[in-house]
Amino acid sequence: MDLEVDRADLHRVRVVDGDEGDLAQGDVRVRVEAFSLSSNNITYAVFGDALRYWDFFPATADEAATWGRIPVWGFAEVVDSACDEVAVGERLFGFFPMSTTLTLTPGRVDERGFTDVAEHRGAMAGAYNRYLRTATDAVHRPDREDHQMLLFPLLFTSFLVDDFLVDNDGFGAEQVVISSASSKTSIGVAFLAHARAAARVVGLTSPGNVEFVEGLGVYDEVRTYADAGGLPQVSSVYVDVAGDHDVLHAVHARLADLLAHSMIVGSTHWDHRAEVDAPLAGPEPRFFFAPAQIAKRTREWGQAGLDARVGEAWDRYAGWVGSWIEFRHGAGPEAVEAAYLALLDGRADPRLGFICTMADPAATDERSTT
Repeated sequence: MDLEVDRADLHRVRVVDGDEGDLAQGDVRVRVEAFSLSSNNITYAVFGDALRYWDFFPATADEAATWGRIPVWGFAEVVDSACDEVAVGERLFGFFPMSTTLTLTPGRVDERGFTDVAEHRGAMAGAYNRYLRTATDAVHRPDREDHQMLLFPLLFTSFLVDDFLVDNDGFGAEQVVISSASSKTSIGVAFLAHARAAARVVGLTSPGNVEFVEGLGVYDEVRTYADAGGLPQVSSVYVDVAGDHDVLHAVHARLADLLAHSMIVGSTHWDHRAEVDAPLAGPEPRFFFAPAQIAKRTREWGQAGLDARVGEAWDRYAGWVGSWIEFRHGAGPEAVEAAYLALLDGRADPRLGFICTMADPAATDERSTT
């Protein structure tokens, strides 16, 4: 059973019964136990064609140009195996579709996990094709699986954004301005940048989220989008997670040549219709592609070095988020669709983290924990 989204109209959703078929030699079939949903998944859909997110898990072949499966991060159990190196019963963490099952083709298998080497994923960024065995995953803790599904991939992106700034000596900026300040990716960037204390961290958010964002304690200043024109005029970096054209123009108009760098990270305001149609002041925004920074640091530090640095940041962050995060669990296609649409329409409380499964709700306990 798969949840598919109309690639031309992200509000159109359907549930289809997948045809599992027989396993080919070397393949494994996994049962997707649970996955997280956040505004990060909306970004996957918005940039699905440009960055090929739709290509990870193709929809029905004869309708692939119309429908797609949005990738999510979660846990799965191997339920059938035609691969000698991967056993039935193993649990994995990685990139999955919103589905009940998935067939993978393990390659480059080691004690930590394997890479899906299916032909259609060959051209995709390697970081998304890797599946980790929970038994040997240094990050995994049974009592933090919800945290890992929802926050670890986002914190990893936040780490890479912050590391990119560090790698470039912060572009010499006195101020880091972050849009969509209530989103979990932005919060991670702010958490890491604030801890380094190399520059002031300013968050831009909607009026309804100001109190929440201020209460996090990781932004030195919080402003509404309408007040972006009042930003302190000092050397700055803009980290754009909102993808709001008008906010981008307001920040660039205010800071202009004081902007040392402007990066596009996400698109939480994906459906905003731009009102400003004028040349952009200051530097041209650059899209931040996380896999490129992963590849650079892996060459420089080695995989173990990168893992250690990310792990240290994760330990600090995971301990801190418990003070404000609330997990909301939902089972079955209707619950998954409701969570997805709430995120798509920007109706989700930023304190919430959605943990979902496509499995029949009668077979899954729906619970809510803090």
